[in-house]
Amino acid sequence: MPFDFRRFDIYRKVPKDLTQPTYTGAIISICCCLFILFLFLSELTGFITTEVVNELYVDDPDKDSGGKIDVSLNISLPHLHCELVGLDIQDEMGRHEVGHIDNSMKIPLNNGAGCRFEGQFSINKVPGNFHVSTHSATAQPQNPDMTHVIHKLSFGDTLQVQNIHGAFNALGGADRLTSNPLASHDYILKIVPTVYEDKSGKQRYSYQYTVANKEYVAYSHTGRIIPAIWFRYDLSPITVKYTERRQPLYRFITTDLALLFRP
Repeated sequence: MPFDFRRFDIYRKVPKDLTQPTYTGAIISICCCLFILFLFLSELTGFITTEVVNELYVDDPDKDSGGKIDVSLNISLPHLHCELVGLDIQDEMGRHEVGHIDNSMKIPLNNGAGCRFEGQFSINKVPGNFHVSTHSATAQPQNPDMTHVIHKLSFGDTLQVQNIHGAFNALGGADRLTSNPLASHDYILKIVPTVYEDKSGKQRYSYQYTVANKEYVAYSHTGRIIPAIWFRYDLSPITVKYTERRQPLYRFITTDLALLFRP
């Protein structure tokens, strides 16, 4: 008796004359096809969707910045004249700048009774502070009112990415209008370097930060100290990196072939 190689066929076909369609079989077949279509669309959505993976490491990510960090500040002082408002910058490298005016503007509020300060400036990557005060005014007011609203305080590049929830503008919306007008305000910032790398490999450098704050009326042996709004900062050695990734094409093809050609 000759050897029949077809014995090794584990997917044997049933002769057509032995098969008979049924309503139950048709319903089950339609449900299976719909389920396979659902799985296919789910895999397709997963392939198209970009995944953002984050990691932590110790390094200075933006070595080409010259040791500088760009800062964007937007703050309103509704009860302090613009000619009195100034920005001062200090740090541990010996920088001490009073009345910084480059890339900044003052917008009068409340018929000139108040002021909105908008400034773009840079700070060194060392601990320091910048503060809004009347120190640069030619004549100091008797009772300066430092109540304020912070619209924006951000560092580095602006990241407009919806799937990242971070503290890039943690002080945005801070309202101190009901505070003591003669009080100083201290905002203690811990700045965390952040890198975002898109699918093309392009990197953007931003900074998140945490904040703690206090307000107080300061005195010295000569009397009350002129109030100010202080932003004292320090940098974290830890860098956060977000990387855009997409499911590999071979994985998408392999998964869908397994769905479509499953016996």
